[in-house]
Amino acid sequence: MRQDRIAAAPISWGVCEVPDWGHQLTPDRVLQEMTALGVTASEFGPDGFLPGPMLAAYGVTAVGGFVPAVLHDPDHDPMPDVRAALDRFTTAGARTLVLAAATGLDGYDGRPDVDAAGWRTLLARLDEIAGLAASLGVTTALHPHVGTVVEGPGEVERVLDGSGIGLCLDTGHLLIGGTDPVALAERAAERVAHVHLKDVDEATAAAVRSGRTSYTSAVNAGLYRPLGEGDLDLPALLTALESAHYPGWYVMEQDTVLHADPPPGTGPLTDVRTSLSWLRARTDGR
Repeated sequence: MRQDRIAAAPISWGVCEVPDWGHQLTPDRVLQEMTALGVTASEFGPDGFLPGPMLAAYGVTAVGGFVPAVLHDPDHDPMPDVRAALDRFTTAGARTLVLAAATGLDGYDGRPDVDAAGWRTLLARLDEIAGLAASLGVTTALHPHVGTVVEGPGEVERVLDGSGIGLCLDTGHLLIGGTDPVALAERAAERVAHVHLKDVDEATAAAVRSGRTSYTSAVNAGLYRPLGEGDLDLPALLTALESAHYPGWYVMEQDTVLHADPPPGTGPLTDVRTSLSWLRARTDGR
């Protein structure tokens, strides 16, 4: 794979859209640490956190970003918010919309059941949004995510079978939800439109999957590990995607929760450096 397809994301620095997630670092500190590591591309993070002009000022390419939207409720129209996000993306030159099927609840520690009518609405809206984005030159990737409508294997299959939208292959969220990300990449590589690379502690993931602990508590407990230090077979995943000529970004994501400003040179920077070194060792140097 090419080194110039590696990107970062603010969640690796603990910056998250969830209320009361933890201490939030400033955009300048996040970008200073990113660029010090040689990162040249990033997702936006929460709405407004890394605006396009700020990324450009630091010489960082805007990849796109995560947009949670309630898609299953027939009485709620998500399109105005999605259109507004697409306007921001295209203005910044970003070409990837990472869409999540939000439940309408804050956070990712619980989710309601969705009936058949809700699923019909959701699937139709996935194709509607993907079509709108494509008309603007933006690729849409549906992100299976813990605590959203699309979390587990059955829900991932429902999206693959019932819509034409691409997938954001988030290795961590898929594994936590019960999907083997390597097997998914091997059999459905043509549907992978974007990749979030995480490594995961499987024992902690199993505790989330079984309901023995909440997602937020698990992140606090070190659910995510630097690339190469968890239990995912990431070399096999990269081989599957590159063998299928996946052309997109590899976004390093290691969700974390901070409780205070780390001293300079410490904190998330250390783990991101480790992940970046692991990934760069597997590139062709370009």
